[in-house]
Amino acid sequence: MNPEMVTEFLKKGFHVTLGATTSVVESIQDAQKREENLSQLNLGFDQLSQIWADKGEVTETEARKMIDSMASQYGVNVNSMPSGPSAPSSATSPSIDPSLQQELKTLTNQLANIRLELTQMGDQETQG
Repeated sequence: MNPEMVTEFLKKGFHVTLGATTSVVESIQDAQKREENLSQLNLGFDQLSQIWADKGEVTETEARKMIDSMASQYGVNVNSMPSGPSAPSSATSPSIDPSLQQELKTLTNQLANIRLELTQMGDQETQG
């Protein structure tokens, strides 16, 4: 198997899984969808997996759009994530507001200090 086939196989598997999960959630939320999804279970596995793959692709596209819109509300310049064989191999990093970057650095330093303190406290307990 060449790498392109493996990638396509994994992508289809992801879409089938996402579509199946979406179908389960729809079945829980809506009685009409539940009946529709139960009737689809009589189809062959190939047909059912194709239905789930299509539903998974739609769900992925909708999720990407939602994430992009949420990110743009917070001032993050989001370039749509690359997909497909024509996508560039390296993605550009999004531009982030400098104040947010500074806050992130501060929080990261605080977390590092807390981790260090916890490690030192653990060392003291094992020695004492």
